[in-house]
Amino acid sequence: MIRHAAAADFEFIYELYMHPLINPWLLYEPMNAHNFKPIFEELNSRTVLYVYEHNDIPVGMCKLVPEEHRSAHVLYIGGIGIHPSFAGNGYGVKLMEEIKLFADAEGYKRLELSVAIINEKAIRVYEKAGFEKEGVLRRYTYQKSENRYLDEVMMSCLL
Repeated sequence: MIRHAAAADFEFIYELYMHPLINPWLLYEPMNAHNFKPIFEELNSRTVLYVYEHNDIPVGMCKLVPEEHRSAHVLYIGGIGIHPSFAGNGYGVKLMEEIKLFADAEGYKRLELSVAIINEKAIRVYEKAGFEKEGVLRRYTYQKSENRYLDEVMMSCLL
């Protein structure tokens, strides 16, 4: 199940965002907890940060960001991560299916995300969950800590 993140989820979310296996694929450069706290609080105040649980145990996270106006039928998915201790058990696909159920219940018609073109594992998960590639965003992400740009593939799922 997915649920809105709460203040008590800070440590779990911080650990996921900064985990060396997950961080290269997410938005924020590595930082200490003190510097991440305002980011967490801002995301929480916008109610776009979610925790994915299995049997009441936090397993992963995501951001679900609604678009507005003529794109109000679109839900952008970001910050997707499954804790590495739960990797390889199908939780990535299960999280995406939960997101689809949530989005459908809320009336969204289109889900979209972008993913580093070299993140083949994530692309396979999204494809298993029914997402399709739509195009490449060239030099879309800049990883300052590695001084490199990454191309990202735009993917979507129509509900």
